[in-house]
Amino acid sequence: MKMSLVKKLSMGFILVILGSIILASTISNYTVGNKFKNYLVDEQKTKIDNVLKIIDDLYSGQKESSEINTDEIQRYAELQDLYIEIKDIHDNTLYSSGKSYLQKNGMMGNMMGSMMNNSYGINMGEYTENKYPLVSNNKEEVGTIIIGYFGTSYLSSASVSFISTLNHSFIVSALVALIFGIIISIVMSKQISKPLAQITETANKMRNGDLNVRAKVNSNTKEIVELSNSINYLSQTLSNQEMLRKRLTSDMAHELRTPLTTLKTHVEAFIDGIWEPTNERFETFYNEIDRLTKMVNNLRDLAKFEQININLNKSKVNLSNELGKVVDTYEPLYIKKNYELTSIITPEIKANIDIDKFKQIMNNLLSNSYKHLRSNGKVKVVLKKENNSIIIKIIDNGIGIPDKDIPYIFERFYRSDLSRNKNTGGSGIGLTITKAFVEAHGGKIYLESTVNKGTTFTLEFPNIF
Repeated sequence: MKMSLVKKLSMGFILVILGSIILASTISNYTVGNKFKNYLVDEQKTKIDNVLKIIDDLYSGQKESSEINTDEIQRYAELQDLYIEIKDIHDNTLYSSGKSYLQKNGMMGNMMGSMMNNSYGINMGEYTENKYPLVSNNKEEVGTIIIGYFGTSYLSSASVSFISTLNHSFIVSALVALIFGIIISIVMSKQISKPLAQITETANKMRNGDLNVRAKVNSNTKEIVELSNSINYLSQTLSNQEMLRKRLTSDMAHELRTPLTTLKTHVEAFIDGIWEPTNERFETFYNEIDRLTKMVNNLRDLAKFEQININLNKSKVNLSNELGKVVDTYEPLYIKKNYELTSIITPEIKANIDIDKFKQIMNNLLSNSYKHLRSNGKVKVVLKKENNSIIIKIIDNGIGIPDKDIPYIFERFYRSDLSRNKNTGGSGIGLTITKAFVEAHGGKIYLESTVNKGTTFTLEFPNIF
């Protein structure tokens, strides 16, 4: 049976509180019981010591026992619930306080004693007699003192009141702590579960296709806030990806429609006899079919990128030489269009990289710059060391990228509005692949661009040599 988070947290808190109260009460009760038992024993011993002192004082210095006033002993015996008997050295009874009052008080005290028996394990109802020597002034033993008492004589009204108050305090404290704990557990459970429920609701809406929903969580719990931010970031990312996919689909549909319409119109003209087959018209057919082939290849590249798995085969290479070779490869292409391709390469820069992936990075960037140059186009490639990094810059004076497009330029399927034409329109993943390869090497890629002024791509690789 599944249980809501609120109930589970509340029950957990309550069980912890109950366990703590029971444990604390048990330990406190046991500790107080031992201490109180020792206190009662010490009190009883003090009373007996007082009786012995009184009797010793009375009999010290007296020649005849008949001359001793025993009223004080009788009053003390009745006041302290003690049986007192004094015998001489020949075991003759000189004085006895009697037991009538003692038995009466003992029976009444048994009711109080039962509470002590249950609470602290003290046997309060047994009658006990102890014998003590009666010593004269010259330290000679002249008789015996017998003191008897019921266990309840340990208890005074103050002792009973103390025990009652203590037990009552334990009970009240436990109830107050339990109620307070329940309230706190419910409040804390709701503080934790409520934002999680909101995040769950947001995730369910995202699952049902609403990618514009956001989790609005008001919480001071760090993990919950981070979870909320992650869900919102995921929602934003999925929304952007969905927008880019729709945009790509629309672009592809538009670009496929143009050559197909051209081909269909030309074929209809041939069928209707309006046009005669000529080399020029067949060349138009070829160009349009070539455009369709390129677009199909782009779609294939998109499918491959969805399953891309970057495995690097690194080796120590002379990056200066390798970059120079790439630039030399593109130089004829640039010259053919009357573009200028220059490079400033610091010699003998070594790096531990996957050379194939590096060439693909540079091919993507140089090809991208080439496609977006205008007349008198210029591209400059720079390689240098800066602090502990290897820096590569590709600087062009092409059409540039609008500010609104810069945040998305490395996203899959994204193409700037300025790049949408049949000559330069690509699949929209070239720069995405480039970024993935750069980051796989532990590097970073940056972009600066101004419309009608040009674009600068900066690659930063860690220098481990």
